[in-house]
Amino acid sequence: MRILLAEDDVDTIEFIETCLVDLDHVVSSAGCGEQALLLACSSPWDVIILDRMLPELDGLTLLRTLRGRGVMTPVLMLTALGRIEDRVDGLDAGADDYLVKPFAPAELVSRVQALGRRYAQGGIATKLRAGPLEIDLIAREVRRGGRVVTLQPREFRLLEVLMRQAGEYVTRTMLLEQVWDFHFDPQTKIVETHMSRLRAKLNEGGLPDLIETARGAGYRVRTT
Repeated sequence: MRILLAEDDVDTIEFIETCLVDLDHVVSSAGCGEQALLLACSSPWDVIILDRMLPELDGLTLLRTLRGRGVMTPVLMLTALGRIEDRVDGLDAGADDYLVKPFAPAELVSRVQALGRRYAQGGIATKLRAGPLEIDLIAREVRRGGRVVTLQPREFRLLEVLMRQAGEYVTRTMLLEQVWDFHFDPQTKIVETHMSRLRAKLNEGGLPDLIETARGAGYRVRTT
């Protein structure tokens, strides 16, 4: 597996690399949050091991940013914080699993390989389809009927959320939470503005609108 390790402690990096490289996994490390964000978004990974306390960009903020950009690679979060509240914060930010320091090599390997199996077996979809629309989450590419549609990161995430529930209505509140991480109504037209831009790009050339709007219900992507 190709594993991205975001960790700033040299001893921990050496320890984890030894555990995983001995099993023929390829490990690339990033010593700060900004570097980890760049690597996570620019290349496909099977698993990301993410330390919660990173310089420049902390682990929680980094993880929320990745999920907001549509990067759905499985994430194992490492932390010295063992309270239930801290674990909940990590999982709410988008972590798939949580490991408290110090940990045994066998537990680290077991958790990493379990996440890798989920990814390989389709536990986490890397391509989403709805009618003529297709999103490739690894290549970060959107196509409509074979034509590439270029989207901004927030538009990409917006479409991904809709396509994960294709055929079902997604409310404005759900979009605010999943796309912008707002757990309150900012009293702006942010959803409507981005939805309008997304539709314009998807429907370029006078194509039929694939996103339906229902007053009081929300938005949904048509499946036919």
